[in-house]
Amino acid sequence: MRVILQRVERAQVTVSGEVVGRIDESGLVALVGITHEDGDAEIAKLADKTWNLRLLDGEKSCADEQAPILAVSQFTLYGDARKGRRPSWSKAAPGPVSEPLFEQYVSALRGLGATVETGRFGAEMKVELVNDGPFTVVLDSADLL
Repeated sequence: MRVILQRVERAQVTVSGEVVGRIDESGLVALVGITHEDGDAEIAKLADKTWNLRLLDGEKSCADEQAPILAVSQFTLYGDARKGRRPSWSKAAPGPVSEPLFEQYVSALRGLGATVETGRFGAEMKVELVNDGPFTVVLDSADLL
């Protein structure tokens, strides 16, 4: 599992002209990629890390500030462009596998006390954000477990 965390001033996700998820205050955007081997341990560890990592101003976490999170599923985090001109997506788990795991990640965050908005799984989304810093961190479950 990979999560790209971006500290933001605000962010929103639009699908077909409709805003489906929005945070209007400082918080995090979490772009979430799921691979074939991911399961409960990866979900729990990355949800906890997302919620408690000190990325906000003053070295505070979302947990410290009760800051919101906008979580967006993004299979392209497992794209492989090392060969040729067309990326391979073979390392990304297919929708029937990754969608429940993405929902589990969102539920785990909410279980920790987070206010979480989301995009719409599998939809063509427009993600708008104002990156604060800019500040971006990559979390990979392979590095954390």
